[in-house]
Amino acid sequence: MKLEKLLSLPKIHLHCHLDGSVRPNTMLELMKQDGYMGKDKKEEFINKIAVLDKTVSLEEYLKKFEIPISVMQSKENLKRIAYELIEDCNSENIKYIEIRFAPWFHCKNGLAMEDVIQAVIDGANEGKAKFDVEFNLIICLLRHESYEVNKEQLYAAKKFLGSKVVAIDLAGDEQKYPADQFVELFDKAKSLGFHITIHAGETGNFENIDKSIELLHAERIGHGTAAIKSEKTMKILLDKNIPLEVCVTSNYNTGIVDRIIDHPIYKYIKKNLIVTVNTDNNTVSNTTLTNEYIKIISNFRLTDSEVINTIENAISFAFCDEGTKDKLRQKLLYIGNAKD
Repeated sequence: MKLEKLLSLPKIHLHCHLDGSVRPNTMLELMKQDGYMGKDKKEEFINKIAVLDKTVSLEEYLKKFEIPISVMQSKENLKRIAYELIEDCNSENIKYIEIRFAPWFHCKNGLAMEDVIQAVIDGANEGKAKFDVEFNLIICLLRHESYEVNKEQLYAAKKFLGSKVVAIDLAGDEQKYPADQFVELFDKAKSLGFHITIHAGETGNFENIDKSIELLHAERIGHGTAAIKSEKTMKILLDKNIPLEVCVTSNYNTGIVDRIIDHPIYKYIKKNLIVTVNTDNNTVSNTTLTNEYIKIISNFRLTDSEVINTIENAISFAFCDEGTKDKLRQKLLYIGNAKD
């Protein structure tokens, strides 16, 4: 696919963490404003907040979130950061994004969880009004936090269900905190009417994918890199029409794959699994959705139709209403059929 056509395609982003996608310049400015700015040079600062090649583990990767979370403790900052993410979407022709975050992370200075969610909605709505980028929110429950904290997040999210909050996620260390521990929470989330996506199989545990679908009602799987190790898991994904939110650069950053070419994304496509393309974290992984497509196309020689199919998948399995999906399909059909 020619770069011009890729840039012109209306793109869909289903797996994007707000705290992992804060602009570096915004972080610097907010840190100075709040009196926390150190004396690092810009290059040194980038190394603190982004993975430019590889870390030794997912745990090391997650340390890059400490600085952005530290500046995301006020309504004003949260609103600005959400607005800028929508603006960044517009710059690469992303027409719909599902923004995910854990409100609990942003309550260190006294904000209520509802305040956090409302601030993100307000900022993203301002961006939508200016740039015509549609969005919804996914609230992340946290594997390492207590049942009480996660229940509080769930019920804070419930107040916005149908008003931009559409889904619940589960993020964190899969090895220490397997799916079995969260059945009650996700039974409740399902009964309340939330869509459900689960981080699963990001590292080597393919069984966590199976359990996330069977026990936690997962409609989508975040990452799913380990599915390639199990024919049974891939059959479950195929038979149940469960899409994968694939994040190639992020999986390389955390050492889950040694090289981009080793990523199983193309094998998934050839096995007819439902693949969507995502960044995970724009800033922490030092990437963009457009850059993810460029890497995948260059490494795996995807055809134009295979690229467009990943966008069609993202539209079909987005947690938005059918009217929004129809509009997105029309935009994709128009550009996708255009001659080079």
